Amino acid sequence: MSATKTIDLRDSLLAALLSEETYNPVAPTALEDTGLSSITVEGLICKYLLATGTASGRGIAEYLCLPYGILEPLLNSLRQRQIVVFAGSAPFNDYYFTLTDQGRTVAESYAKSCAYVGPAPVPLMDYIISVEAQAIAAEAPSREQLQAAMAGISVEESLYESLGPAVNSAAGMFIYGDPGNGKTTLARRLIECFGQAIWVPHTLIEDGQYIKFFDAAYHVPVEGGKKELLKRQDHDRRWIKIRRPTVVVGGELTMDNLDIRFDHRSNINEAPLQLKSNCGCILIDDFGRQRINPEELLNRWIVPLESRHDFLTLPTGKKIQVPFQQLILFSTNLQPADLVDEAFLRRLPYKIEIGDPSEAEFQQIFQGCAEHVGCEYRQDVVEYLLDKHYRTPQRPLRRCHPRDLLYQVRNYCGYHRLPLEMKPDYFDRAVQTYFTDALGKGS
Repeated sequence: MSATKTIDLRDSLLAALLSEETYNPVAPTALEDTGLSSITVEGLICKYLLATGTASGRGIAEYLCLPYGILEPLLNSLRQRQIVVFAGSAPFNDYYFTLTDQGRTVAESYAKSCAYVGPAPVPLMDYIISVEAQAIAAEAPSREQLQAAMAGISVEESLYESLGPAVNSAAGMFIYGDPGNGKTTLARRLIECFGQAIWVPHTLIEDGQYIKFFDAAYHVPVEGGKKELLKRQDHDRRWIKIRRPTVVVGGELTMDNLDIRFDHRSNINEAPLQLKSNCGCILIDDFGRQRINPEELLNRWIVPLESRHDFLTLPTGKKIQVPFQQLILFSTNLQPADLVDEAFLRRLPYKIEIGDPSEAEFQQIFQGCAEHVGCEYRQDVVEYLLDKHYRTPQRPLRRCHPRDLLYQVRNYCGYHRLPLEMKPDYFDRAVQTYFTDALGKGS
């Protein structure tokens, strides 16, 4: 299919989808509705029986996440061709199936071609439509939604004036400032401004290539979502409902993570990080400290950041166009201008500095942390701490200090079997072990 025809088909389907209030993958009623060929589904059936030995028709359907009504004629066809045989009766007018000797040879051939066994894949075009319908760019979070997302953490009121428009742009931003001021925590919270749940496929298929998409490391199923899918046949069980994803990568990021990864032993592909973060957020933490040069990432993403789509290469050599629809955040302790050039910064229109807290905010953070650890808050002790260990040595305040120092006090009291309370001498001990000459006054 040409790129022009693909875009036209996408636009027509998108118009139909966006007329609905939400996106819901409807359960297929016929094989044609799945977008898959009979050979693809038969291959999954054979590989599953090769792995399990024997399974009922409905058991196979549940594992492949397809309605039994679609699989039943395929199972009958396989039986007529002597690839599978009945191994006994199963409940609900069903049968247990097992492979014949000929069927085992066929299944091994399928497995050699591609070892994937699991939920039936979703065609790439169906996924592209789902991203367009669920993209965060279609939402415009209000100040109230932003404040609700930041509940429980300390955010200066003036910061909302910068964060709000940046989040509404759904384009991306640099969040920079000294370490310990909550840049990563704030970035993780931003995605909560948007609708909380989206649908993603377990696996994609394009040009005969299986691309594993769902990743438990980044995709959190909505509570009860899987059980709901099994019970409600009006949803396509090849999809799973998850919280909007937040993909966080730090110094371990490499260029390989940004392209389709192909396993030569299993012939299965793994989706890249930016694909898994679609309709959510991708946070590049500690930007500038990755094993790849910032300019390499610039060259890789400079076009997707502007066009909102990316190009990936399949093992067959075919290039595919995929959505690049997520909130992209770069968190760094360095100045953005020291990392990348003006062309890249222009494509990330918002650069937001997270400064040190004021003494009043520092007191508020301390109070919240004291409540969290179950300790009575004493303003006079915090004032003592500020005067002796911050003002006198001219040590800058950091938002992480109240939590970290209180944890040290808690550990000290626990070790000595003392009641947990805020005392000046306790904080003197905590400061002695928390701050070091190696870290310097800027710690």
